[in-house]
Amino acid sequence: MTPFQVVIPARHASTRLPGKPLLPIAGKPMVVRVAEQAAQSGAQQIWIATDHHAIAAAVHEHGFKVCLTHAHHASGTDRIAEVVEQRGWSDDTIVVNVQGDEPLIPPALIRAVAEHLAAHPECAIATACHAIHDEADFRNPNIVKAVLDKDGNALYFSRAPIPYPRDLFAASSLTPALSRGERESLPEQLPVLRHIGIYAYRASFLRAYSQLAPAAIEQSEALEQLRALWHGYKIGITITDDAPPAGVDTEADLHAARATFETLINQGI
Repeated sequence: MTPFQVVIPARHASTRLPGKPLLPIAGKPMVVRVAEQAAQSGAQQIWIATDHHAIAAAVHEHGFKVCLTHAHHASGTDRIAEVVEQRGWSDDTIVVNVQGDEPLIPPALIRAVAEHLAAHPECAIATACHAIHDEADFRNPNIVKAVLDKDGNALYFSRAPIPYPRDLFAASSLTPALSRGERESLPEQLPVLRHIGIYAYRASFLRAYSQLAPAAIEQSEALEQLRALWHGYKIGITITDDAPPAGVDTEADLHAARATFETLINQGI
């Protein structure tokens, strides 16, 4: 089995859900629920990276490891890079970034991105995608799409519908259906992939990341991974058949996650 570390960035400040990592889900803080999922992935160690002492205390209480990091980090990737330096991990260490607001993330997906990176030494990063099947999702700017090259590495990520099926959209009735609020299926032969926001990195990339200048495409699309592509780093993609459960961004998401956990607990899972 591929050896890898999991780091979960946990930031206390959140515009929509302040203190999100500590919000309770079935009796435990959200970040602990995430760590419990990650612990089933086969990772060597699970680390929560935070600048907030209340989060650190809650994590310690439930038996997980904490790295206290600086408060000024612009992104979770920067925070994880500090963990790499604090722990002194070797350049070839594989580090998986698991978002701290995904309490239902499948452990198999965490393991899959780590194994994909280990199997592709030409890549500095690995991430995941799944197929999109309807036009509403394809056109939704909140859903990030990816286009791959012949080796299964990312060519580009965008909030726009890519690859754009010019002739199909010009000739079909898909767009009118969308305007009426209907969900129209995309043709099976159209290779549309939705990006899933989980990343495995080599520690050597994380050490270099803070020195990479932001790219105009990154800022325009508001997609951090485009900085790596712009600077010439390869991003490998593992394809999963199913979309993972949604993360927690809103009160409605939180209620849904709580309901799911209550159901699982009642079923003895």
